[in-house]
Amino acid sequence: MISVCFYFQVHQPVRLDQRYSFFDIGHRHVYRDDAANREILLKVAEKCYLPANRLMLDLIERHKGRFRISYAVSGVVLEQYQEFSPEVLASFRRLADTGCVEFIGETYYHSLAFLFSRDEFRRQVKMHARALEELFGAKPKTFRNTELIYNNDLAHEVEKMGYKVVLAEGADQVLGWRSPNFIYQPAGCTKLKALLKNYRLSDDIAFRFSDRNWSEWPISVERYASWLHSVAGSGEVINLFMDYETIGEHQWKDTGIFEFFDKLPDRILDHGDYAFETPAEAASRLDPMAQIDVPYFTSWADLERDVSAWLGNPMQDQAAELAYALEEKVLATHDDDMIATWREMLTSDHFYYMCTKWFSDGDVHKYFNPYETPHQAFITYMNALNDLGLRIDARNTASD
Repeated sequence: MISVCFYFQVHQPVRLDQRYSFFDIGHRHVYRDDAANREILLKVAEKCYLPANRLMLDLIERHKGRFRISYAVSGVVLEQYQEFSPEVLASFRRLADTGCVEFIGETYYHSLAFLFSRDEFRRQVKMHARALEELFGAKPKTFRNTELIYNNDLAHEVEKMGYKVVLAEGADQVLGWRSPNFIYQPAGCTKLKALLKNYRLSDDIAFRFSDRNWSEWPISVERYASWLHSVAGSGEVINLFMDYETIGEHQWKDTGIFEFFDKLPDRILDHGDYAFETPAEAASRLDPMAQIDVPYFTSWADLERDVSAWLGNPMQDQAAELAYALEEKVLATHDDDMIATWREMLTSDHFYYMCTKWFSDGDVHKYFNPYETPHQAFITYMNALNDLGLRIDARNTASD
């Protein structure tokens, strides 16, 4: 049997108030733009989350549990559902109740913590696991790091935390001649299994579905299913990983994306050797084909599939280093609200907005980006971070 594993990333950051200026430092301590956060979340909920969840629930019920999917829902978007759109949260609970959905662990704040602080990384992973259990009754067995950022060290850490499966990008520089359509074992691990994204088949939906310049446009359900069926005899699992916003937001309703997903399970299941499984189910059934050695960081972002979308230019590096330098001091305040504010500042999107890779990947970096330039993103972020640093120092001084 060949497994088809659908995994969707569900995330929206807490955006900063672009009006927060140098002159606000020391005077105004509210950094969030909750009007924008609410507006964007409700817009995406109407276009994607609510109709997509209704569709997925219908597919599960129509196929009597044979259709199975997985989600990684960040803690920051869960909080925004609770605040701005409880209806979305309720729709995810209905999906959880089917028993056909796996909820995947990640860092609560969708952060780059593993690259800067292993202690903070572990705290955020545990926070996220608690949230999944409280909201959905789900104890995660599978882990995916922010934006599929991965290397051998991450795999070792995840295995030590008790996870059974880790998701990663099936990057060419990692796989070489090998196929992403098998289970792998991370180098140095004894129990953990890795599922690698088939980026070509995933990106055919996520990025190329409505691209009229694509040689395969318009793609039919039958043709796409035939590409998956062509793996028979040369693979055991096809990992289709993408942003959930692909359905209805990145690919608008008028592209036919909902009709595509509505018909796809039927066409895939027409082949008797194919079935849908969650990552944990596929990994429990299949043995690793080989070991995979990834000494450097990879991700699913951009053409390079590395971490250069978030780190590498002077603005990104300075902002990230200063943010994580506050860790010891902010934890010393024992102020839950202040610590939560600091953690919101660690969300990877803030550094993504500072990216200057506007040539090969510009359109990707502009999507959902509230800033006109990377420099504006940097200035707004640093103003808010500097004020937070002053507040942390004042709080600790007062406690001495």
